[in-house]
Amino acid sequence: MRCVARAVVGAGLVLTCTGPAWAQVPTPGPPPTVPGALLERPCQPPRSSREDWAGLCRYQEANRQIAPPVRVVMTGDSITEFWLRTSPGFFAEGIVDRGISGQTCPQVLARFYQDVVLLRPKVVHILCGTNDIAGNTGATSIEEVANAVRAMADLARANGIAVVLGSVPPAGAFGWRPEMRPAGQIAVLNAWLRDFAKARGLGFADYHAAMADAAGAMKPGLSNDGVHPNAAGYAVMEPIARAAIDRADPPETL
Repeated sequence: MRCVARAVVGAGLVLTCTGPAWAQVPTPGPPPTVPGALLERPCQPPRSSREDWAGLCRYQEANRQIAPPVRVVMTGDSITEFWLRTSPGFFAEGIVDRGISGQTCPQVLARFYQDVVLLRPKVVHILCGTNDIAGNTGATSIEEVANAVRAMADLARANGIAVVLGSVPPAGAFGWRPEMRPAGQIAVLNAWLRDFAKARGLGFADYHAAMADAAGAMKPGLSNDGVHPNAAGYAVMEPIARAAIDRADPPETL
């Protein structure tokens, strides 16, 4: 389009344009391609532990491949993760292990929807707290740990999943935190877990009562390091877990 200014008596300068007006409007093209972090497979290549604080990559692909139905998801820290390795026979008939070594309750919460809710189990068994007391993700409080457990319980029940809380197993010392003497704080956290389970009508699996000595440490023979159950320790835990799970989801009878 061409425009010319000309003088007109009584009107001053008048701008006259010829040609189609739309010729000056640029035709919109496709939006530019801008790189972003929203990927279909964000764990390929693997994310670093700093980027994947919650451990979402650990089970993300396995969750896509799992075959329903799932009766129980066991989620938590190394005590849950090592359970499968030590006693694989327990994980049959729809019981799935989703423990990650070293995790605190907020980390388990952060992956709870992915690793529990989307698997649609009938029951979730939540066992965490050891690493919170050890300070694996920094200083914390009973209220912060409690809030993470409350949130997991609420998420589960909102999605029709029954909840079993496991008490933190006993420990007189942590090998990776030798300056700590955790028995007293474990007892405090377990008292809260027991009271919370009772108030909310949740299942409670009391491993601590069956595994602790008089000082609150692990009984001899149930662990090789005083924290993580060995085969004998898991043999003590399994009937307690099964009983709590069966109360939450009674087995079918003929």
